[in-house]
Amino acid sequence: MSAIIEIDHLSKQYGSGTKALDDVSLTIEEGEIIALLGPNGAGKTTMISIICGLVVPTGGTVRVGGHDIRTDWRAARKMIGLVPQEIALEPFEKVINCVRFTRRLYGLPNDDAYIERILRALSLWDKRDAATRELSGGMKRRVLIAKALSHNPKVLFLDEPTAGVDVALRREMWEVVDDLRREGVTIILTTHYLEEAEEMADRVGVIAKGQLLLVRPTAELMGEFGRKTLTIELDAPLDGIPADMADANLTLSDDGRKLAFDYDTKAERTGIARLLGELAARDITVRDVSTRQSSLEEVFISLVNESENAA
Repeated sequence: MSAIIEIDHLSKQYGSGTKALDDVSLTIEEGEIIALLGPNGAGKTTMISIICGLVVPTGGTVRVGGHDIRTDWRAARKMIGLVPQEIALEPFEKVINCVRFTRRLYGLPNDDAYIERILRALSLWDKRDAATRELSGGMKRRVLIAKALSHNPKVLFLDEPTAGVDVALRREMWEVVDDLRREGVTIILTTHYLEEAEEMADRVGVIAKGQLLLVRPTAELMGEFGRKTLTIELDAPLDGIPADMADANLTLSDDGRKLAFDYDTKAERTGIARLLGELAARDITVRDVSTRQSSLEEVFISLVNESENAA
């Protein structure tokens, strides 16, 4: 794959002295989905706004498809579609006209066949003549995506695309994004739903206090920073953890029937075999064992806490 977005030492400082972005560099490959995670005020939306030409950076460069966003901004912006976090639609306008109008803003001629294909792909064709005020929140977000795709962009930014959307509609939106990826659209996603990033993204970037802490393939990130918990179900309840096993990193459930053992997936030896052997030596019978991988949410919180403690 070739790079479609190249961000080089990007910074943004406001007149108040606040640094929204601090020396961020990132390369995004054509056709990938990358999720940007970070707490409120981390700099995610600022970075998107700079790339889309809505905010002027104070340092660094950005190229989209080889076009500099400041010196060749027309060509760069034609390659970008943006789905903003806020729903802003003309309430009395028909859905199809909203999409047609956005396409014309890019100086492109009408193409009703293409508009129909977009609306059908987003399950909006049956609503094409409805006023946008008549739509549900999920459908309005689909209209925003249709507008962003109206000029056939190569890059699509989704800023909190499923905020305020119920679980069923969120799943449908994920399917829409997956379809777009199959068509070769590069997608940059910001989200607070960490399961969304874990489910969809090829790579995850973590931003905190304007700095890009890391960017990793999702599976690699889980493997590198994730921990697993081994749950040991006992045949008979324990009154407490044996005194000579107090340092074994064990937690006993309230009913005394389960032991939880946290271990590092990167360690050469997990200690599981030794633990099970020690339990057997004490005549503690194990009925069943199961493991649970730490979620991306736990990894994310750990990384942000590490960053704050280092600062």
